[in-house]
Amino acid sequence: MQSLASLLRSPFSFLFARSSAEDRVAAYVVREHSRGRGLSEILEDRYVQNRLTVEQQRRLLDRPEVVHALGDDAVEQTRRELESLTRS
Repeated sequence: MQSLASLLRSPFSFLFARSSAEDRVAAYVVREHSRGRGLSEILEDRYVQNRLTVEQQRRLLDRPEVVHALGDDAVEQTRRELESLTRS
């Protein structure tokens, strides 16, 4: 019954829910970047490609912990690269 009550309290909360796959990939990206790898190289890993769509990768770049760990410049450059992939 509690899930029904929480659904009634916030009927659109599912729109903002993050998947656990996105959480795990975000942790992976931060960890790999701290080891010295570049963001575009990390996003090309099979681990990331098999778990996230391009849209989910774009969303990953909006996460505060990822932006904080990688820096605004690296995130912005990768956003542009992802945009060019979806336009092609």
